[in-house]
Amino acid sequence: MENIDPQAAIQLIKHQLQPWFDAIENPPKAQEEVLQNLVRIYSKTTYGKEHGANNINTVEDYRQAFPVTNYEEFRPMINKVMEGEIDLLLNEAPIGWAITRGTTKGESKFIPMTPTDLELRISAGRAMLNYMLESQHIELFSGVNLNLNFPSVVGTIKVGENEVEYGYSSGIYTKHVSKFTPIKSVPFQEDIDALGGGKTLKDWHKRFELAYEECKNRNVVLVGGVCPTAIEFGRYLRKQHKTYPKHLWNVKIMTLGSTPGINTNYQPILSAFYGPVIIREIYGATEGMFGQQKDEKRGWVPNYDIFFFEVETRSGIKMLHEMRPGEIGSLVVSTPVLPRYKIGDLILAFGNHYFRCIGRDYWWTPLNYLRKELVSFNLGRL
Repeated sequence: MENIDPQAAIQLIKHQLQPWFDAIENPPKAQEEVLQNLVRIYSKTTYGKEHGANNINTVEDYRQAFPVTNYEEFRPMINKVMEGEIDLLLNEAPIGWAITRGTTKGESKFIPMTPTDLELRISAGRAMLNYMLESQHIELFSGVNLNLNFPSVVGTIKVGENEVEYGYSSGIYTKHVSKFTPIKSVPFQEDIDALGGGKTLKDWHKRFELAYEECKNRNVVLVGGVCPTAIEFGRYLRKQHKTYPKHLWNVKIMTLGSTPGINTNYQPILSAFYGPVIIREIYGATEGMFGQQKDEKRGWVPNYDIFFFEVETRSGIKMLHEMRPGEIGSLVVSTPVLPRYKIGDLILAFGNHYFRCIGRDYWWTPLNYLRKELVSFNLGRL
């Protein structure tokens, strides 16, 4: 953005963040409004009609009507959507199919992304915008975001008679949304996609070299995306160009996700590569952007105004905002695509709407998290 009016920029940022701030102040009200919006979407689908979406007025109605469902239970319906039965699960045609980087029973998960769903993912920028609001660093709008995202197109898969194009959610998001955001992402997602969807080290080195060539003479102020990829890019620059990101750019902030404990486990190596940057953690997945770090406290704050959050705890199912400090639960999220979806992540509550994802939903995850906290001398501190 050229010729930035600081006051106008601040007002724009406040306007974009206000729904999030309001929701944090009153999560029950925000979640009630989100639920009503979601059931209106579900009522237009076959799955929603079968579960009486039109008759839902309360949270209890919703819980009684819709079961908690994991990906393996959704998979047959998703396959039928890929074959062309869009109305089965969606109220609008998908604009992309996202695959997970991880696997479920050895297979990647395929998640449809709809226009409504994609519009909600703009919330990924809230961590950066809130930092700008608090720090008054409006000049960040004049810089660029170092785009290290995954390809939006990896390949095609034949489902029935259809050839379905698929890619990674971060790339799909960047391709469709970056044109509407104030900070330009470089390289352009189309240029990343043109290198192909390969996943080998050689493929990633091609993408890293593209990012280096496109950005080496630009004002890179932001690095957003996948934390391990940002680290690998730093290693690539050191090996191939005998330099570090901190010697090329004055990066102000990194908004990173995809792995737990970024601020505790990965902060030292990120600072070594990128300098004394502000790190803001994003909690998101292929299924959506669910929360982001709000301030210096090393936990993320949910997007209560966008998604509907429940957790399965030892004491039963409850709302995310009802969790007690120190309580752990398995996240159940409702999105415009997936009602009451058990995502498979364990969430730890800290109070005052600060949370951490501590890992996948396995019995040993809390023990592994505790070990890392002790080793890092963090000891559960925000």
